[in-house]
Amino acid sequence: MDKLKERQSYFIYWASGIVSICGIVFEVLFGALGSYILGDGVKQYTLTISLFLTGMGIGASLSEKVTKKLILSFIYIEFFVALIGGFSSFLMFGMTAFGSPGADAVFLYFITLVVGALTGVELPILIRKANEIGVTLEKSTARVLFSDYAGGLIGGLLFVFFLRPQLGIVKSAFFVGLINLTVALIVLYLFRKELKNVMLHGLAGIAIALLLVFGLFFGERMANGFEQKIYTDPIIYYEQTQYQKMVVTKQEDDVRLYLDGGLQFSSVDEHRYHELLVHIPMAQAADPESVLVLGGGDGLGARELLKYEEVEQVTLVDLDPAVIEFANTNPHILALNEGALKDERVQVINRDAFEYLENNDTWYDVIIVDLPDPNNESLNKLYTKEFYSLVRNHLEPDGAAMIQATSPVFAREVYWTISNTVEATGMNVENFHVDIPSFGNWGFVLASREEINVDGLEIKNVDTEYLETDMLGSLTYFGKDEGDSGLNAEVNTLIDPILIPIYENSWKYY
Repeated sequence: MDKLKERQSYFIYWASGIVSICGIVFEVLFGALGSYILGDGVKQYTLTISLFLTGMGIGASLSEKVTKKLILSFIYIEFFVALIGGFSSFLMFGMTAFGSPGADAVFLYFITLVVGALTGVELPILIRKANEIGVTLEKSTARVLFSDYAGGLIGGLLFVFFLRPQLGIVKSAFFVGLINLTVALIVLYLFRKELKNVMLHGLAGIAIALLLVFGLFFGERMANGFEQKIYTDPIIYYEQTQYQKMVVTKQEDDVRLYLDGGLQFSSVDEHRYHELLVHIPMAQAADPESVLVLGGGDGLGARELLKYEEVEQVTLVDLDPAVIEFANTNPHILALNEGALKDERVQVINRDAFEYLENNDTWYDVIIVDLPDPNNESLNKLYTKEFYSLVRNHLEPDGAAMIQATSPVFAREVYWTISNTVEATGMNVENFHVDIPSFGNWGFVLASREEINVDGLEIKNVDTEYLETDMLGSLTYFGKDEGDSGLNAEVNTLIDPILIPIYENSWKYY
């Protein structure tokens, strides 16, 4: 084998690994896109991975028809993967903003199938070309497949630990598209002697490169413009953290925080939510000196807790350090939380709430559970009997816990499933709900080892904008279309996560 063929053979194995990395990145990228925009992460990852693999099977079958011009076929397959995959995230946001309902889902599934099919054509072509150069079929197949599988591992790790947290979904797609394009151009150069119209093919590659580079530098900004169509008010802050996307909007005095598209609060009425969340369990607990807050990284719940002189320690556990940093530095959020997370009485721990409770033996007088809604598997575990049993086991005998439990109007069955799940741990519960204009009617579950007597609760001498003692009883009354009558709600567990489909079905009209 001469030196040129040796270099060609060598790069074919490298190319198979690199395009495999790109393929697995696109595969999980499409799952992340579906999870963020369409919701239900398990469903979207399942569908996109299944469609991608099906596409690969279709592509592998179609590769049988590619018997001539193997290198040129490979080059243009990489051109198409680079172009289609590179613009996939950008176009998905465009479909979400301007397309008809359901068009974004159809687009995502179609593009997943197409990129999967193109990826499936790549390896058989590379194997046959390696064999054509002079490597035996057994060796060429084994080496290309090894490079492919090893590349799959690298691609997964690359997406999780670098691409998504550092570049975000839109830039990652353009970046990976450029890698596919680079492989194609190197192959074009190495095999230039056996190709016709090399200059023309090179110009086509350069044109695609210019489009991808433009997208890499300006695509995210344009996609944010598309995303602005999703939000009612102007976006003033955007950040893709390691765990989620943070968006802040502002219209006059109304500042709103969204995490992964879900509204967390509006500055106009957040006091209603946080006063119920904090002051009712503080009234139930006998001696609330030590408080645990699970979630609540915006610091608004901590602000309410620090109004109590008897509170000696607030431990706030939130998974995402970027949210804490944001709450401590953004002037709009700082004005709302009054610098609560910087208070010497507040200790912030960046950790998963379930894991923290499992590995900690501290008891607390009050536990505030202020976590995102259970719209995926990772969040569902924080709404299970197992999780609430951990909450119970960290609660002082005369203490109290308050749990945000979504809307009894919009998601009636979800709310009462959460309430029944808490009660299944052996704790006593009482149900509260309040109207929050930006959210709608929202529900909470008060839990305690002790009996709960709402008539005996008293909001202590703290400043509130909405809540007062005389109204507490009225907040426990539920109308016929929001109560638990006739529901027969079950208990949500890790083994039987019934809450996810109930949640998805409940919110599909809102």
